[in-house]
Amino acid sequence: MKDVLKYKGFIGSVHFSAEDGVFFGKIEGINDLVTFEGSSVKELTDAFHYVVDEHIKDCEKENVDAGKSYKGSFNIRISPELHRRIATSAKTKGLSINKYINEVLSEYVHP
Repeated sequence: MKDVLKYKGFIGSVHFSAEDGVFFGKIEGINDLVTFEGSSVKELTDAFHYVVDEHIKDCEKENVDAGKSYKGSFNIRISPELHRRIATSAKTKGLSINKYINEVLSEYVHP
């Protein structure tokens, strides 16, 4: 994975503004907008760690989940050909398309 920072299970996006001469980003996968910046990679990393720690503290104080809540469902658009291949693969394994995709994604996507 590139252009991200990881800390305590959180991911931070990484961008650079040539105009301002700073690196900047935000914590991804949370319900709030929490940003950070730094003029060097070390400053950016330190700022990311700081805002993650503060976000966790704030959420603990407010007794809310620090991460984003996900519904467990999403829509994707795929080609009709890929849809056919997925349906065929699922059928040959005796699974619904939903169960088949769930199994494939579980094997492919790692924590």
